[in-house]
Amino acid sequence: MSKYTVVDQETCRASGAAAPEIFDYNDEGVAFVILDENEGTAEVPEGFFDDLGDAVEGCPTDSIKVETSPFKVLVD
Repeated sequence: MSKYTVVDQETCRASGAAAPEIFDYNDEGVAFVILDENEGTAEVPEGFFDDLGDAVEGCPTDSIKVETSPFKVLVD
């Protein structure tokens, strides 16, 4: 099953992402998805699913969102 993720940057408190291969912090200290610059369009590699789950469970503000389809449709 495919998984896609984004960080709600309005609610993120940057408390420490548990998956450094998926998440990083911008200059303001707010987390974002490095796979696609927080667009929610890149599929998370299956090997990172456990780390993604840990990050979601560890996020105190529920700012990490996960879906089984892309969050945005790419427009050519």
